Amino acid sequence: MSRLKAFGFLLVFLVPATLPAAAWLAGNGLPPALAGWFPLFALFVLLPLLDYALGHDSANVPPALEARLARARWFRGLTLAALPVHLGVLAWSGWWFSSTDLGVVGAAGWLLSQGVVGGVLAINTAHELIHKDSRLEQAVGGLLLASVGYHGFKVEHLRGHHVHVSTPEDASSARYGQGLWHFLPRALLRNTRNAWRLEAERLRRLGLPALHWRNELIGWTLVWLAMAAGMTAWLGPAGLGFFLLQGLFAASSLEVINYIEHYGLERRRLPDGRYERTTHLHSWNSDYRLSNLMLFQLQRHSDHHAFPKRPYAILRHHADSPQLPGGYAAMFVLALVPPLWFRVIHPRLAAFRGG
Repeated sequence: MSRLKAFGFLLVFLVPATLPAAAWLAGNGLPPALAGWFPLFALFVLLPLLDYALGHDSANVPPALEARLARARWFRGLTLAALPVHLGVLAWSGWWFSSTDLGVVGAAGWLLSQGVVGGVLAINTAHELIHKDSRLEQAVGGLLLASVGYHGFKVEHLRGHHVHVSTPEDASSARYGQGLWHFLPRALLRNTRNAWRLEAERLRRLGLPALHWRNELIGWTLVWLAMAAGMTAWLGPAGLGFFLLQGLFAASSLEVINYIEHYGLERRRLPDGRYERTTHLHSWNSDYRLSNLMLFQLQRHSDHHAFPKRPYAILRHHADSPQLPGGYAAMFVLALVPPLWFRVIHPRLAAFRGG
């Protein structure tokens, strides 16, 4: 991997920077109602345009270098740094929201913007961390998820999604012909419920009740409640509303990405009733250079599901995986309009199945 690409992963911090950039614009002539929407404009208009302009990156790290890069402190440090950056931006964002007259339109834009930023910096980074074995990375991942109130993801993603991906049992795998707006509320509710069920089953195997101090989700829920209480004590009801809604929008943005990553893909059921092993053919892949750097290569999702423990820096591009026609930012916008999504994705899905 070149030094340029290694340093390129710093681009993830441009995502939270769109929020203070919006506040600066509001202080320099842009109406606050428009400034509240600037981060979404940057992430869903400017980023896709730059993504297409900069093109693809299908190069893989040579196998001989993978072990060294997997141990590199630089890549680990970037993911750990996301916690103080996210918490700092979240606190500042809540203060700016509470102290600025944004109007209804501007407030809606700011909350959605903060939610998307949290989906990228908190949830996406936590996704990388919770797959690691160290207690530090697990704890940082849990704190990031608690900050958006979607801490059940820490349990359900590992013990549910990765087990059942691309099957009817997985709430985060959209069926063929299922529109986003049908998928999204069901994914949020089912995944939250499944997380508590999975943790209760784990405790039951240990001979413990579900409501026990060793229930991981109880601990993270207390952390979330403490954060909510802190925002309320500091900023009042506006701070509480901000904290709760940004979390809802962050979790929703995650599930939109889940929709994109697995739409219409299915694992075959074997004669013994089990499903075939998960491979790089059961997730959509995207090799657009810029958005991969800004998402810790989440878009190389096919390889992640084939090898869940593989660190983001050495995830591989697979040319024979189903390929998205753009990065996640462009696909996010497309998924919001189901008829357009179907029109673009169904021919690609048919070609992939035919191949």
